[in-house]
Amino acid sequence: MSNRITKTQSLERRGSYLSKATNQIELLEHKRRVGTRFYDKLKAHNQAPLKPRTIDILQLNLGYMCDLTCEHCHVDAGPDRKEIMTQETLELVLNIIDQTSVKTVDLTGGAPEMNPHFQWLVEELTKRNVKTIVRSNLTILVSNKHYRTYPEFFKKHKVEVIASMPCYSQENVDKQRGSGVFNRSIEALLKLNELGYGIEGTGLDLHLVFNPGGANLPPDQSSLEKDYKVRLKEDWNIEFNSLFTITNLPISRYLDFLLAANQYENYMETLINAYNPAAAENVMCKDTISVDWEGYLYDCDFNQMLQLKVKSDRQHVNNFNKDELLKREIMIGQHCYGCTAGAGSSCQGTIA
Repeated sequence: MSNRITKTQSLERRGSYLSKATNQIELLEHKRRVGTRFYDKLKAHNQAPLKPRTIDILQLNLGYMCDLTCEHCHVDAGPDRKEIMTQETLELVLNIIDQTSVKTVDLTGGAPEMNPHFQWLVEELTKRNVKTIVRSNLTILVSNKHYRTYPEFFKKHKVEVIASMPCYSQENVDKQRGSGVFNRSIEALLKLNELGYGIEGTGLDLHLVFNPGGANLPPDQSSLEKDYKVRLKEDWNIEFNSLFTITNLPISRYLDFLLAANQYENYMETLINAYNPAAAENVMCKDTISVDWEGYLYDCDFNQMLQLKVKSDRQHVNNFNKDELLKREIMIGQHCYGCTAGAGSSCQGTIA
């Protein structure tokens, strides 16, 4: 029997994921009785409505396909996902960059490297002299022969690498991300170090990302970074620039985990009680637009997973208008507590 995915099967699968997103929105609305509504919390601190400051960063989700199926993944990514951003959509994104003052393009997924137009896109971004970030799961760089030359490609184009590394111990990483992931991640980090990534003075930035296991907030980012640097250096002679701690948001696969563990209410109460007005002032949605694989616009990657498009008539890259988008009100929900708890959380780590 053929392994090809027919158009009908693809549409059915997409319908299933959209249905899941809709169900999760309804669940979050139903569960909002757990503590204070996020809007009311903002209002109590004279921070409502949440409005953008600028649009400096375009975060492109190049597709939900990934070689891993991590338990904390808010994208619900995996090998079975077939959604991939087309070159036609990417060309529309490049037009936006040509016409605006976007300074940074943040490439994410899934595993963004699995998009067949990935290298072409990075080359085009290099021509435009914008900062390019790739969010890599590391394993993709050593698990498949096709991607083993990508570290050299990253170096050639001075791509900033932000890599998922939820712990410095094999047991914790493999538990969260799958058997054998730790060793493959170490192999990839050693390769990146060999090329100069993470080494002071090279200009080749390598940052690691920590996501907590279980229903917990991340520890202090600065202290944990010191621990990471000591352990990875002593155990593997690995160096990196910075560690970003990111709070798990109660959506998608992580929400499934919380519900299965009967921890949703407790986790939400933890987030709500840890609300930090300073973090709310600096949330990433104030200067970022997230673009999904079809070219639709969202305030952040998390809203993208819930299918909460920007609150504007300009909801697609084909009618992108910076001035109009800057007038919008940012779409919020109970999941937004994840970005404003404690020291705050963004794709670049803590924010307060």
